[in-house]
Parts: sequence; C-alpha cells; structure tokens
Amino acid sequence: MMQAPPALIATTLTSTRAAQDLSHWQAQARRITITRDDWGIAHIHGKTDADAVFGMVYAQAEDDFNRVEMNFINSQGRLAEAEGESAIWRDLRMKLFIQPSAMKALYESSPQWLKTLMNAWADGLNFYLAKHPEVRPRVITRFEPWMALTFSEGSIGGDIETISLHDLEAFFDGKKTTPAPDPLPARKPSEPAGSNGFAIAPSNSASHHALLWINPHTSFFFRAELQATSGEGLNAYGAVTWGQFFVYQGFNERAGWMHTSSNADAIDEYLETIVQKDGKLFYRYGDEERPVATATVTIPYRTEKGMVAREFTVYRTHHGPIVRAQDGKWVAVRLMENPVKALTQSFTRTKARNYKEFRQSMELHTNSSNNTIFADADGDIAYFHANFIPKRDARFDFTKPVDGSDPRTEWGPPHSVEESPHLLNPASGWLYNTNNWPFTAAGESSPKRENYPRYMESGEENPRGVHAIRVLSGKKGFTRDSLIAAAFDPYLPEFAVLVPSLLDAYNAAPANDPLKAKLAGPLQAIRAWDYTWSAASVPTSLAVYWGEELLRQGLGAGKKPDAPFYEMIEQKLTATQRLQAFDGAVNKLTADFGTWQTPWGNINRFQRLTGDILQPFSDAGPSLPVPFPSALWGSLASFGARAYPQTKKRYGTSGNSFLAVVEFGDRVRAKAITAGGESGDPKSKHFNDQAERFTRGDLREVYFYPSQLKRHTERVYHPGE
Repeated sequence: MMQAPPALIATTLTSTRAAQDLSHWQAQARRITITRDDWGIAHIHGKTDADAVFGMVYAQAEDDFNRVEMNFINSQGRLAEAEGESAIWRDLRMKLFIQPSAMKALYESSPQWLKTLMNAWADGLNFYLAKHPEVRPRVITRFEPWMALTFSEGSIGGDIETISLHDLEAFFDGKKTTPAPDPLPARKPSEPAGSNGFAIAPSNSASHHALLWINPHTSFFFRAELQATSGEGLNAYGAVTWGQFFVYQGFNERAGWMHTSSNADAIDEYLETIVQKDGKLFYRYGDEERPVATATVTIPYRTEKGMVAREFTVYRTHHGPIVRAQDGKWVAVRLMENPVKALTQSFTRTKARNYKEFRQSMELHTNSSNNTIFADADGDIAYFHANFIPKRDARFDFTKPVDGSDPRTEWGPPHSVEESPHLLNPASGWLYNTNNWPFTAAGESSPKRENYPRYMESGEENPRGVHAIRVLSGKKGFTRDSLIAAAFDPYLPEFAVLVPSLLDAYNAAPANDPLKAKLAGPLQAIRAWDYTWSAASVPTSLAVYWGEELLRQGLGAGKKPDAPFYEMIEQKLTATQRLQAFDGAVNKLTADFGTWQTPWGNINRFQRLTGDILQPFSDAGPSLPVPFPSALWGSLASFGARAYPQTKKRYGTSGNSFLAVVEFGDRVRAKAITAGGESGDPKSKHFNDQAERFTRGDLREVYFYPSQLKRHTERVYHPGE
C-alpha cells in the first residue's frame, strides 16, 4: 500500500487536532455566559472556575486583543519579534528570568487545579483567534498554558523592569560602562506612579459598614473592568490587567483589596568575585569557589528582510543572573522568582471572603511589589506591607550592591506579616497608603519606624500622604459619596508649602526690580488662591508651571538633585530663583496660550483618538478639560499629562485609571469608573463613553447582582457567538 507523503500526514494531523480543539472549545463555551451591561462591561458566569477563566480572557480579547497579546509578548521577552532590533535588550532582560523550558516544567509540576485554570486560559484565547480569523496577532498565534506563568502578578511595572537596559547592553556588548542616561529629563521628576487606597472602619461610616477606596494610578487603558462568577464560589469584580485571569484590584461579595506600589527593599544586587580556571568561570562564596552557571539565550528579531536572531551566553550565580559589571566585579540581581506561587496567590485572594482567608493567601509571600489595603463585610480593615521582604543582616546597606562572597549578606526567609508593618482595625478608624511610607498609615495608630530594619521601607512621606491624612483624620459618617469627595478633594498641599516663599521673594525684591511690576498681576492671582484645583482656575495653571520651572531653575540641565526634590524646591532654592521661575512660568503660559490668564482646564486635557497602545495627541482633535493635575503636587486625584512636540495643550496618559468605592455589608454596594471606556475599538460606542464622567469623578453604579444587571443588559451570549 502506498503511504501518504509526510507533509500530507502532518497536514492531516494538524487539521484533525484543530477540529478536535474547536469541538472542545465550543463545548466549554456553551457552559459560559457573557452578559454585557450598558457600559459594555463583561459579566462572565461559568459552571466552574475554569469556565469563568475561559470566558474572562475571551471577553478581554473581544475588547482589546492588541493589549492582551502585547502583555504576553513582553512577559516572554518577544518584543523584538514585533518591534525589531531596538527591543533586543528588553527581551534579553526578560529572558534572564523567563525561559520557555523552565516555565513548561513549572506548569507540569503545578497543582492540578491551577493547571486546569491555565488550560482554560489558553483555550479561551485560542478560541477567540479561531472565531476571529480577521485578527492578525503580531507574534503569538497560539497561546499555550505555561505562558500564564510568565505574567503572574498584575502590577504595571514588574520587578524585572528595575534592571537597567543600558547597563545590560554595556555588559553583553563589551562596551565601556558609563552612567546610564536618565529615561526622563533629570530636571523634571517623573510622574508619581503607584496608587491610592483608603479603608474606612464601620465606626467611621454612616452605615456602620466598612468602606474601601480603590484608586490605582497606572497608564490609562492598562486594565479591563469585568466581573467573573462561577458555581465554585468565584464572584470577583474589578480591574484585570489585560490577558490575566484574576481581578487585580477589586472586590467580591464579602471582601475587597487595593494594591499600592511599595518602597520595601525586595530586590538586591550582589558583587560577585569571578575566578577563571581551566577556561571555566567560578565565583567566590565564603571559602568556596562555585561554578558560574551559563546558558545560551536566543533573541529573534524582525528586520526588513525577515527574522534573524542574536545569541547570548548568559551567566548566573545562586543570587541571580549577571546584569552588569562594577569596579571589576560582576553584579547579580536577586529578586523573587516563584511564578507558580505568585499566580496561585493572585487568583486565590480573589475568593477570600474575610480577613482570615485573605491573610492566608498572604502567607505565600509572592506579592512582591505591593502594599495592600483590605476591607470586608465583617467590618475588618487592614494594611499589609509588601508581601515579600527577605530577612537580611541589618549591618549591611542593601540599598547598594553588597559583597556576594560574604555569606552574611545572604537572604533569609521572608518576614512574616507580624514582622512587617501591619494594621488591623486601628483605633483611628481609617487607614490609607499613597505609595508613601507606612508610618502615617493610620495617624497616631500607625506602625513606628524604629521597630523595623531600614530595608523594610526605603520611601518617605509624600504630599499625597499629607493630603490623605487631612481628608481622613477626625472625620465620621463616611458614605460612598463622601469618600469619593475626599478622594477628589482639590487641595494641593505642596503649593501650600511653596507659595508663601514666592510671596516672600516678591515682597523682598527691590522696588526697581523689573520683575516687580511685570509679575504684579500674576502674583495677585496667586496671593488670592486657596491652593485648590479646578478647570476654571488660573492660579492652578500658574502654580503648576511655576513648580515645574522651579525644578528647571534648581536642577539645571543634566543635573540630579542632591536631596529629595520636594526638599530641594522647598529649602534649597534662593528667593531670586523662585521669582525667576515664576517669571518663566508666566512667559511660558503667555507664549503657548496668548495670556498667562489661561484656565487650567484649557490646558489639561483628556483625549482618546485611537486604540493604539501609545496614543497620538492633537490640539485640533476633540478633548475634554480635566480639573485635577499631577499627583506630584499632592493631588489625590491624579492626571499625569504633558505637552507633546506638536501640541501646546497637555494630554494625560496616566493617573486615575480604574476607580471604585465599595461598601460592604449584607450586600455589596459599589460605584466605579474607567478612563475612556471598556473597548479599545474606536468604532465601539464603549470606546469613550465614560470619558466625561471620568473627568468629573462621577462614578457610576456597579451592577454586581443579577437583579441589578437585568435592568442594564445590552447583550447576553456564549463565547464564539
């Protein structure tokens, strides 16, 4: 009998597998219902948790497959396959930690329940691609279950991204190491990242129920909003980082969680002493000389002529991969590497119904980059400090590279919750975090700094922390609406510190100083200001432009501050510099807008023109005024905006993104808003339908229960229909 050609056999097998896969996916899809509410938000219900996961990622792909795929392109170190040679170093950095062979082995050794969820995750995305042949993935044409482990924690900037690409390139390309260029101009600090979280105890709320404020400050459109429920007890609502199968910031019917970026030291550098013997590399550790582990990493990248690749020999000690050289030694980076536990914690905490159960999820110690604000229907409120803080010998300064050959610098196990700054039901009746230190988290009830090693917290107080204490202290009778009002309180505490020094500088200037007459009008506007923002406020425009000019005057091009920049602009600048900076602000406003008397809302704008991940902006296009400014000056409501080469107005790209206020009790009552809208498709009515409410801080009701959703249903369907 004549045998079929091998190519035909392979094609037949592939076709058979595709048909079997499609049949399997369709059968699972029939067990899943997606209900889209009148804001386009998906409410997914499945018979099992795996069904819910399948539906969650399918719905996300419907809304913005581009962002889903891009997150997993990045998480696997495959950006150069889409972007070309410029992304090689970013990919190499990722592949020092994330290798497919290792992730596949971890997947195989995962507990069965987690493997089932990862299988469903891949199936949901592959079913979407099968049902949407018009969608052309940039890189990932088929998702595999192990890929879920490459992005197991939903923060906007992972631990790996702290490693300098400049230093990495210098090490592997053999170039002379020079100081890395600042990613942003040194004379203007970067927009504060992170988030705000508040929790109000029943004793301080009007309903005698706990309240939670959820306010991540991330890039706009970085997360989807959805609800996922199952017959196995899942019922989570909130923000899901595109492509993940767990609610990252959100709540269920009994408890809620809000993460803020932590300043705890969870990443360290080790100076390794390298010895070469017989053509092999070793590193010193105590009395030993241990072999340096080596491996080959291949980075494919796109060119005009097709795909090519670069190969790198990479090195690792037991501390971690080598990422740079310093003073004749190699530097290894040590950070948390436990994706199975991280994914387990990320999912299981969404099903925690009370403080005890949530606390149990924290015992996995893999929420490495976040502090957490918690509240539940039992009336408990809590603050958890960063969840992965290894014990270390406090005699060493771990803010700098330490001697990797000295066993005393070795990490111990993570600090327990009790050994870290932690609060449960503080006497204040409230707690908060604004990416600041935890030592003011509950006013007088806060943890004490002297009780902890210095590596436990490397940050300090920030203007948002000052502001949070102002709006939370001594207040009773909080409701959902009054908590929203507190979170949008327009006071700018940093200018309350800075402006008096400007007035003093003006008053002290000689009568014949030409700035005296020129600045009389603008100074009068600032003098009458109450330090609050609004869209109609001219003083807000003057103050923001002045504050930024202060930094330019004080730092100068290419210079870095010798102290925290708040301290610098508050204490280090002369009266002349303050006055000159104000003159610069007046000149800039006049040049850009024709007059310094330009209301802030005419400058500070929200615009969403396309579904691109990197948004284009145009002064000629439609946009909306945003009254709240950057968090830099202590605004709790954050809008990180700047002008672009082709614009005079400023357009926001980060800050308030997903916001929610939740009241726990016998029933959950919640309001929320998402920047722009749920869909990434400009043709969808849900592309920008929340934008105007977003700019006003006008949160909409969340349809958490079927009885609520029934009155606000736009569409009900199974995936694939």
